Amino acid sequence: MKCKDLLNALNDYIDGEIDPAVCEEFEKHMADCNPCQIVVDTIKKTIIIYKEGKPYELPLEFKKKLHSVLQEKWKQTFESKR
Repeated sequence: MKCKDLLNALNDYIDGEIDPAVCEEFEKHMADCNPCQIVVDTIKKTIIIYKEGKPYELPLEFKKKLHSVLQEKWKQTFESKR
């Protein structure tokens, strides 16, 4: 299995709806592929956080930076079209 194949099967794997034979290949690939391990772990953690339904308070400096970057991107995208 290649990374591309793993990414194509990712939703079914996360949902537990993948064919057992494919699941075996999936797990073999992940055992030797750190980037794919990171992708799968990140998605699993995101799902867990989402299911808990608790808001996560971002650090103030991060919030400010994020807001600034989003504002600038908005200006570049939409104000240039006027």
